[in-house]
Amino acid sequence: MRKALLIVAFCLGGLPLAAASKDVPSWVTEVSSRTMPSYSGKVPAAVLLEEQHVTLDPSGLMTIVKREAIKILTREGQRAAEADDFYYKGGRQIKQLHAWLIAPNGFEKTFDKSSVADIGAFSEMVLYDDIRLRSIKAENPELGSVFAYETEVEEKAQFAQDEYDFQSALPCVRSRYVLTLPPGWTAQAVVLNHAPIQPIVDGSTYTWELKDLPYREHEEHGTSLRAVTPRLAVDFRPPANAPAFPAALFRSWTDVSRWQGALAAGQDEVTPEISSKVAYLTANAATAYDKIRAIARYVQQIRYVAIEMDLAHGGGYKPHNAASVFEKQYGDCKDKANLMRTMLKAAGLSSYLVAIYSGDRTYVEQEWPSPMQFNHMILAVRVPDAANAATVIPSSVGPLLIFDPTDPTTPVGDLPWYEQGSFALLCAGDQGAILKMPATKPEANTVDLTVDASLAADGDLTVSLISADQGQPAHIERAGHADHTPDEYRIHIQRLLNERAKDVTIAKLATEDLFNQNRFRLKVDFHSHGYAQLMQQRLLVFAPSVVAPSAPFFSQNIKRTEPIVLRAGLYRKQVTIKLPEGFSVDEMPEPLKSESGFASFSLTFRQEPGRLVMQEELRTEAVTLPAGQYSEVKKFFDTFSGADNQKAALVKN
Repeated sequence: MRKALLIVAFCLGGLPLAAASKDVPSWVTEVSSRTMPSYSGKVPAAVLLEEQHVTLDPSGLMTIVKREAIKILTREGQRAAEADDFYYKGGRQIKQLHAWLIAPNGFEKTFDKSSVADIGAFSEMVLYDDIRLRSIKAENPELGSVFAYETEVEEKAQFAQDEYDFQSALPCVRSRYVLTLPPGWTAQAVVLNHAPIQPIVDGSTYTWELKDLPYREHEEHGTSLRAVTPRLAVDFRPPANAPAFPAALFRSWTDVSRWQGALAAGQDEVTPEISSKVAYLTANAATAYDKIRAIARYVQQIRYVAIEMDLAHGGGYKPHNAASVFEKQYGDCKDKANLMRTMLKAAGLSSYLVAIYSGDRTYVEQEWPSPMQFNHMILAVRVPDAANAATVIPSSVGPLLIFDPTDPTTPVGDLPWYEQGSFALLCAGDQGAILKMPATKPEANTVDLTVDASLAADGDLTVSLISADQGQPAHIERAGHADHTPDEYRIHIQRLLNERAKDVTIAKLATEDLFNQNRFRLKVDFHSHGYAQLMQQRLLVFAPSVVAPSAPFFSQNIKRTEPIVLRAGLYRKQVTIKLPEGFSVDEMPEPLKSESGFASFSLTFRQEPGRLVMQEELRTEAVTLPAGQYSEVKKFFDTFSGADNQKAALVKN
């Protein structure tokens, strides 16, 4: 689903540009002369000023003037010297786009019309998009330069609300959002990911400002950038006696549900062709759940292709007619969800569209009812006979099975990990509400490794390995297998084996995909030359673990700033190694056990006649932890990885 007027659309443009001034504006000169805070060498560029002034008139026309000045600090930061904005017909027009560059020696450059690029904002999965991008880029600016630009845009408001990001990843010295409303109007705002900010109010003009925002370097196992950087969410409130406002006003999530439902109304017409296909797909389905699964598998295999048109009238949120998607055999997320809704309707089953943010379970905030918080559409199905499934949740319309028809490798009964536990909107008219998406338990997301190996007197190791994955680990492995040719997949597995073993040669590799059970099985027979180190012709030293564990890895010793996001999972491994004739165990690794609020593990070793056996288990909870726990989390998983890689020693009798 496209957030039609927001950053999800990555694109910009409109009417012919006005002639650029030959002189650098005073605001650019003033900002570039300011003393800037000192930053570490890893900071590529710094935003000296970011300002957006929105003026709304009673007809719903928004005039948006944006100014930004960026100082280039490193070679990498040269990429930040770019100005852009987007436009689309009938809804958003660029009135002006100007840019300037001030070099460290004071040389000033004004970019003219010839510097403007006007391009389509298409990606490989978008067949057509009304949105276009206008851009000015400074090529290889000198380090220490200040690049500044100003855009003026006119846009017809779809919603009586707006959203402003106070910063990107770059540090920002000053960031300001200014809103001027018609006389008698008021603004209500929520500040997300930051303490409340009281606006400066001058008549009908509101100003929110933040200063000295730090550099945001992405940290592993962290949230998305927009889930941690300050955002302003604003609602425009007309006076009671004002004429009807043409844009949608949202005071509750039910309002958003009604709005989304009105857009999708009539797009689920069941045609004879759809009815015939549904009858064929469900001919052998014994239960309603079997019908859901058969229809879901069909819709999952429809190509993901987006066509975004009529954005000024909700085109970015409105699904295409199901009959058209069925005939053409392609569509985007909202189209696929709507087609499945229609096919379920033909099978006598009720379902509802669900708006969600895909990619970060921490992103959506309950306190701001707005479709602008979502970028994806999935489905909720009434389930009379599957109430015990892991992805069934209660709701005002009854038990709902949550499913993503866009993801081709996650079957019914599961949900992609990046959607689990997030807030999403059930689009059910007056019964619509914000719901917490299901989150599966560690026991539903398992990796079971069985390793049978034989160690030779020269240190070579012959191994038969079976990896049985279930739940999201199966989804990940299934997707990886589908994205590679057989030879590429074999090389991928060999690289994984070489993380712990060395000089690996794969003798046999086979996979088995039990899709409906959400299980994926991999069997590999391989040989590792010199796996054990032979010392003084009488000692063999090796790690009994054979393969590296499936566990979170934290590589950086840093002062953490982002929350830590862990996924639910249960990893189990049993390794049995046949010892070479004439050798006995001289030194065994130490068993270890550890528990915390977010994970636990146990590790044991034992001797049997002619064999060494290792067993381990790691259980990780689906939690989001504060940055202050980083050292504790890193220490826990470092301890686990270190324990897993302990060495054993054999001595020649």
